Amino acid sequence: MDIFTTFDISASALKAQRIRLNTISSNLANVETTSTPEGGPYKKKSVYFQSKPVAFKDALDASIQGVEVVKITEDQEAPKKVYDPSHPDAKEDGYVEMPNISMLKEMTDMMSATRSYEANTTVIKSAKRMALKALEIGR
Repeated sequence: MDIFTTFDISASALKAQRIRLNTISSNLANVETTSTPEGGPYKKKSVYFQSKPVAFKDALDASIQGVEVVKITEDQEAPKKVYDPSHPDAKEDGYVEMPNISMLKEMTDMMSATRSYEANTTVIKSAKRMALKALEIGR
């Protein structure tokens, strides 16, 4: 494995974690959204990853894998019902359908995605430093 493969692997992880962070941000931004253009409350979105070969030349070597986002799904669970008859989106019985999003879970996911992103930037920086040191040896 060469240094560019290291960059490719970490770059694929950075891209996947960026998509994950954007999805989490969207979930957090819409935690109180009770009305969407599709109708009903906002539905929580989840990101799913899958390993993939980094490049064509590495496809024969299954041990060298990057990561990619396979799909982003919407939560199919029923929305939470909160009693608030003064809310503009309240039903006749006084209940409002709220997104089924847990702030605690989303913040935990965000911290995990951030740590993974940081780890991959560290890998890229370390590989860059090693390449520079290897060039210095040749002087």
